Amino acid sequence: MHELPLIPDVDPSPDVADAATTALWYHERTKHHLRRYARSSGSLDWATQPDPFRTFSGAPTVRLPLVADRLTPAYADLYRPGAVAPQPVGRDTVAALLELSLGLSAWKEFAGNRWALRCNPSSGNLHPTEGYAVLPAVPRLIAGVYHYVSRDHLLERRCTLSADGARRLAGALPPKAFLIGLSSVHWREAWKYGERAFRYCQHDAGHAAAAVRFAAAVLGWSAVLLETLGDADVAALLGLDRADDFAGVEPADREHPDMLLLVGPNLPPGASPVIDAPAVLDGGTWAGTANRLSPSHVHWGVIDDAAVATAKPRTPPPDPASYAMLPPVQSPLEGPPAAQIIRQRRSCLALDGRTAVSAETFFHVLDRLLPRPGVPPWDALLWAPLVHAALFVHRVDGLRPGLYLLERSADVHDRLSAATRGIFAWTRVPGAPEHLPLFLLAEADLRKAARLVSCHQEIASDGAFSLGMVAEFGDTIRRRGAWWYRRLFWEAGVFGQVLYLEAEAAGIRGTGIGCYFDDPMHELLGLTGDGFQSLYHFTAGGPVDDPRLRTRAPYAHLEPLNGR
Repeated sequence: MHELPLIPDVDPSPDVADAATTALWYHERTKHHLRRYARSSGSLDWATQPDPFRTFSGAPTVRLPLVADRLTPAYADLYRPGAVAPQPVGRDTVAALLELSLGLSAWKEFAGNRWALRCNPSSGNLHPTEGYAVLPAVPRLIAGVYHYVSRDHLLERRCTLSADGARRLAGALPPKAFLIGLSSVHWREAWKYGERAFRYCQHDAGHAAAAVRFAAAVLGWSAVLLETLGDADVAALLGLDRADDFAGVEPADREHPDMLLLVGPNLPPGASPVIDAPAVLDGGTWAGTANRLSPSHVHWGVIDDAAVATAKPRTPPPDPASYAMLPPVQSPLEGPPAAQIIRQRRSCLALDGRTAVSAETFFHVLDRLLPRPGVPPWDALLWAPLVHAALFVHRVDGLRPGLYLLERSADVHDRLSAATRGIFAWTRVPGAPEHLPLFLLAEADLRKAARLVSCHQEIASDGAFSLGMVAEFGDTIRRRGAWWYRRLFWEAGVFGQVLYLEAEAAGIRGTGIGCYFDDPMHELLGLTGDGFQSLYHFTAGGPVDDPRLRTRAPYAHLEPLNGR
């Protein structure tokens, strides 16, 4: 990733009362351009690097067993509804869910420095996302609100629910279900990326949501985003609005609410329970004080503006999304365990510029990006797809190099074809599955173009393919509300998580690319205005490992837990 020089000009903020205008203004302001990058500090102040691990001093802790190795479902089984028998809900299975979604996957060492990798990827490995579990009484866990510390694989019990509160929570949820909460510390990304960091926090929230959904599938469970609650409800339920518990930290170290996911076995279709946070928390006992993440901070006011503008209010239950009738995903009957694929996922540092994939593999990867009822991770989102893919095909055996477009919903075709260059062919790809809406736009060697639009990074041209995730943007935000700005980025993050795991399953490796030149990408496609915007890039191919890096097991530093 290139260092990001300062933007010389500062645009005035629009009227913050117009939330959609503010969200669109923030997006326009934080674009990278060929002659300048979005505003940041310009260099890294290592003395203020944020602590990647939040803890709450004084909160009771619960050590969790490391049990993911015991889970045997194959990765391919996750895409076959009903193929994985549901596990019982208890301490050990909640531990497995957290281990495979938000837990550590490895430690890396180089020149005396050591840093952790996690199952949920993060821009710059900075990890703004914090995880919580809100549990009714389950075997070996007291009913309460818990914060997950991935470094130590433990839960901190922030709130012990009263007996009445636990009954209210259990009564509001489907049988055996519980909640996973996600929040973001924007400063962790802003420390390196400045004003553009709010985008990356939303990417990471989407990755984490998908990671939770995949981990639930390994246990035979489901997970779905709760859409009715507002951000204030999420903050209250997770304790993020408790000023006294964050009194020792500066505002930049505070957490912003992202989402709640309903998790559990046999969830009824379209489940969207309404949680009365004050009633659930009434009579509960809170404990713990948040740690300070940095000794000092740089204040990025435009991130605060974006966070306020895109806050979600309470909303009515959404109408269920309608999906095209698609054939089941074709997968091998045998394959590696899902837990193995999830934990070996890495962001590649470089690609070899040689490795190709077969057209069959390429089509298979793209097919996993199409939503199907009851199939993770797309069934976690309750809206029809709004993010599509403009693909740079470099080395796919059986396909001509060029620019391709994958449409993830049928109703976007006329609008997208009208919005792009008139010279594009829009021809269906020979040999592709009939149900896969993949189009060839233009035959060309686009390696230089792919590298250029991805901030001159060779990794975008050295893979088998790379892509930009093109969202139905401006009209969505104006029509549905400014808070959909975040959801579009969440969908892009879910998209990226599928690509990460599919690359691992295919024997290659991928990486998300948050540094790209926004409008040059749009110009390449012929897009004008804000009807469609590229929100995230990705590349996949043959990885080149750095032999100087040493890899350590994720939890070798922990003593074995008796009874695990």
